[in-house]
Amino acid sequence: MLQLMDELSATMFCAKDSGGRYVAVNRAFVDRTGERSRRTVIGRRSEDLFVPQLAEHYLHQDRAVLEGRPLRNELELIRRPGGLPGWYLTAKLPVRVDSVVVGLVSMSEDLRTYDAADVAVNSLSRVVALVQARLAEPITVADLAAAAGCSPSTLDRRMHKVFSLSPQQFVLRTRIDHAAALLTSGSLPIAEIATTSGFYDQASFTRTFGRLTGDTPAQFRRRAR
Repeated sequence: MLQLMDELSATMFCAKDSGGRYVAVNRAFVDRTGERSRRTVIGRRSEDLFVPQLAEHYLHQDRAVLEGRPLRNELELIRRPGGLPGWYLTAKLPVRVDSVVVGLVSMSEDLRTYDAADVAVNSLSRVVALVQARLAEPITVADLAAAAGCSPSTLDRRMHKVFSLSPQQFVLRTRIDHAAALLTSGSLPIAEIATTSGFYDQASFTRTFGRLTGDTPAQFRRRAR
């Protein structure tokens, strides 16, 4: 299985025991940690390999999974090798032996091949334009479907085919991308960035940004600088 996972250059794979120690990882995961080999990753925990904010974020996810609550299609902004952030879809599932949870397996798919610039479908191009034009306003799935000229269910299928995201996830990704760009390129107050990026207030923005990136907006800004 690990040999197969090593062929997935854009998908990170790992398995952990119930104590949070890595017991199996693929090459893409090793690259993500900055380590040189699997040998230096196996047996270690998240807090040994990642910055505290990310380690705490992963620990929170793992606790839920080890309690029997699978994580599926979790949109996350993760730094790729070289320090550049990129969007991933993460799934984590518990591993059971005789009905007892003994660990978990995790896969995170890099969405870099589904950027808006690559969209050739006219209907989705109109959706992208609408989201960017109304970033600070409420946007419903009905609004997006109307822009695409199709039903909400058809839009959902098209979005998953092109972006590997639901319409709601795409809107959220666009808003967080916009906020991240503002955080790294200027000195606008975080409260102002929150409202211009479509969030109700700074508190809701901070919660959502932290859940997706593992950093608060202020931490993200300091790290980028």
